[in-house]
Amino acid sequence: MARFATGVTVVTVRDDRDDIGSTVNAFASISADPPIVMVSVRVESYLAEVIDRQKRFAVNVLGAQHKAIAGRFAAEGRPSARLLLAGEPHHRGTHSGALVLDTAIAALECTVEQRIPAGDHVVYLSGVDALPTVGGLQVDTSPLLRYGGRYRTL
Repeated sequence: MARFATGVTVVTVRDDRDDIGSTVNAFASISADPPIVMVSVRVESYLAEVIDRQKRFAVNVLGAQHKAIAGRFAAEGRPSARLLLAGEPHHRGTHSGALVLDTAIAALECTVEQRIPAGDHVVYLSGVDALPTVGGLQVDTSPLLRYGGRYRTL
């Protein structure tokens, strides 16, 4: 699967105690009408635990300029998402309360509709509640990709 190029996102959730997030490249559009997306995370992860509890999250689609952010949110033992975004412009999504990166090339706020166990992961089919205003796709912005076990750009 390392030979299959994927986009890179950061999924964030507002927990009752803190904000958490993780780099996720298992993300896809499932339906346009109604808008439904798929996010898959490790079943034993803290992110899955909090998504199961909160049922809402934000997806931040990363651009080429976000390699460092992707690395921070992928690191083991990482601190709070608020600390990982310190110095980066961000805001709270109005529907999910999760952190949204202002410079993301796209962002979505989602509510879990279905949870599907799948091996060592869990798949969340989630309705899209809102598209927060972010930097958006500029003509000179390229997406951040994951290919061959590394972050790449076009």
